[in-house]
Amino acid sequence: MTTGANTGLWRGEALATLRLAVPLAAANLLQMAVYAIDVIFVARLGQTALAASSLSVSLFGLLAWSLSGLTGAVSALVAAELGARNHAVRSVRRSTRMGLWLAVGTGALAMILCSFGREILLMTGQEREVADLSGGFLHVLKWAMVPMLIGNVLRSVVSALGRPVFATFITALAIAVNAAGNYALVFGHWGMPALGLQGSALSSVITGCVTALAYTGAIFANRRLRRHYLFGHLWRPDWQRLREIAAIGAPIFFQVLAEAGLFGAAAFLMGRIGEAELAAHTVALQIAAFTFQIPMGIGQAATIRVGYHYGAGDRAAMGRAGWTSLQIGLCIALFSSSLMVIAPRLLLSAYIDVNAAERAVMVALAVRYLVVAAAFQLVDATQVILAGALRGLQDTKVPMAIALLGYWVPGFGVSVMLGLGTGLRGFGVWIGLATGLAVVAAMLLWRWNRREALGLVHTPA
Repeated sequence: MTTGANTGLWRGEALATLRLAVPLAAANLLQMAVYAIDVIFVARLGQTALAASSLSVSLFGLLAWSLSGLTGAVSALVAAELGARNHAVRSVRRSTRMGLWLAVGTGALAMILCSFGREILLMTGQEREVADLSGGFLHVLKWAMVPMLIGNVLRSVVSALGRPVFATFITALAIAVNAAGNYALVFGHWGMPALGLQGSALSSVITGCVTALAYTGAIFANRRLRRHYLFGHLWRPDWQRLREIAAIGAPIFFQVLAEAGLFGAAAFLMGRIGEAELAAHTVALQIAAFTFQIPMGIGQAATIRVGYHYGAGDRAAMGRAGWTSLQIGLCIALFSSSLMVIAPRLLLSAYIDVNAAERAVMVALAVRYLVVAAAFQLVDATQVILAGALRGLQDTKVPMAIALLGYWVPGFGVSVMLGLGTGLRGFGVWIGLATGLAVVAAMLLWRWNRREALGLVHTPA
């Protein structure tokens, strides 16, 4: 009877995790499509415009992605509050309000940094023409930062409150808005002015604003969400709660920055090795990034599920939630890994013509890189899911240190040593990426097991 009861608990946890993870992963995948739309339209403006857009989005995306980790910490607090008290209306409202304050404040600082985008790109040795175009692009794009971060806070809150499906539908709406905006503003359709590259940036700003407004509308329209009065007393400061969010979120910011920075640095290494290697790296990494969105969604669900049990003080349920999320993620990662090994050219064909003679070298290199990507699918899933589970325990400082050490010492170190110091070239860079991910995954697994050893988390049989 005890075994049957435990089996039921594990099954129930798996279903609860999937109810959160499926819509969140779908939203992540759709978000990739939002970014792809910009590339599709800007590419038609020419190689220089595409280069300027890519560099601008790299800088903007690094800031937005990292700050989303900072402001998204609100989900861990909201989940814990719900676990501690089923009717934690006031606490949830406090966390939401201060999460929004943090989004506006940090977003404004990021906008100031984007204002110097041209100067930053010139300092990195980019061509002046490309830097000039990038500077103008960023002067428009920077206005998307605050609404994007506001949308991220609201997405985190509504997901923690049991409505993750809103993220899926609203991201699908963002695809339509961004496509229409690019079509109208880049080339001057529907009576709009043809703004070229800056039209794409303006479309991103409009998409960010529509996304934030859509989450606001969903909150007011849904009875369960409306009863929390999430926008009540928005002007009232709550410095203690702001410090709590920042204390959890700041390490997440640096953790995300460390990982994103490693992959950004790998692109620069590839650029030094050769043009074909850089092109192959870009395409292979797009495939790996696409498959990564699913375990990332599971990691987001793990934060909420573990956080809920953390608030309730149920150590057995915390352990069950963490291990359940990891098992689900590894099963999915095993499938994507198999595809990369069995059908790499099929995956590449979604991005390029694999049969074109002039792309033969790039395709051959990309196939080799996908073999390494297949190898690190499991460790990549492990690190993002365990990081999410630890965030549910409001444990973010040690994972931050693990990320900084693992990604930049063995990870970047091996990439430089093998990529530039041996005949492995681009393949060596990818081995370095895999090494960094494997070290971080192993250390996060140690951290999770350490929480169990200290009795802070208990995993029942």
